[in-house]
Amino acid sequence: MAEIAYPRREAVTTEPRLARWTLIAAVLALVGILLFAPLVTVFAEALAGGGAAALAALGSPDARAAIGLTLTVAVLSVPLNAGIGIAAAWAIARFEFRGKALLVTLIDLPFSVSPVVAGLALVLLFGVNGPLGAWLIAHDLKIVFALPGIVLATLFVTFPFVARELIPVMIEQGRSEEEVALTLGASGWRTFLTVTLPNIRWALLYGLLLCNARAMGEFGAVAVVSGKIRGETTTMPIMIEMLYNEYLSVAAFTLAALLALLALLTLTLKTLLEWRYAEQLSATRRH
Repeated sequence: MAEIAYPRREAVTTEPRLARWTLIAAVLALVGILLFAPLVTVFAEALAGGGAAALAALGSPDARAAIGLTLTVAVLSVPLNAGIGIAAAWAIARFEFRGKALLVTLIDLPFSVSPVVAGLALVLLFGVNGPLGAWLIAHDLKIVFALPGIVLATLFVTFPFVARELIPVMIEQGRSEEEVALTLGASGWRTFLTVTLPNIRWALLYGLLLCNARAMGEFGAVAVVSGKIRGETTTMPIMIEMLYNEYLSVAAFTLAALLALLALLTLTLKTLLEWRYAEQLSATRRH
């Protein structure tokens, strides 16, 4: 009996080589235009007047104040976000309660609300004419146009990063190990330090890196709540805008280059973390 010859069937995922290379070239061109070209332009403009001019721009009092304020805000807001994010993730992953879905929605709220709206809300709440304004003035407390307001605005826009990295990890791990530790007599605090925290440490670090990057680069909410007081409430992004509007291009681009370097450092740490601990972080990836 003669063997029946069936037509050869190609894999459905096979594309012509021309189509593959065209798509790759299009993606690389888009990445180059949107990411690398602006970055190269920033560094080129920063060094347009020479290295001495760039260093002089960074050494000005206003630039040093902006750098110091940016780092201060990051140092204050990132640990606070870590504590709030851990608490929120713990509540969502470990307990069933009425309003749990609402809490998850509120965690995602900063992703959908414009940072400018968030800053305006803080001004309306803590400003002179706000519901808390008179009480704050009576007790000589200043929130708006001061460091506390900038930290609050930064906390709002960066709030989801830590919680959103921890929630899927804690749900996947479950409560069995913690229940065993409690059964063996460990206190709640010791259980957290010896069981929970080691299990979530890499996801927590990943979330903190993202939070830090957003905290240093935030503009909209901080611009509204800070009042843009030169040398006092101007962070690096705000100071860059002010210098550029004053046609001080070298100073503006030099400060922008420094901010870009800080962002690239955070991105490098994030990439190394993903490469070294890919298995531990697999549950946190959403892209």
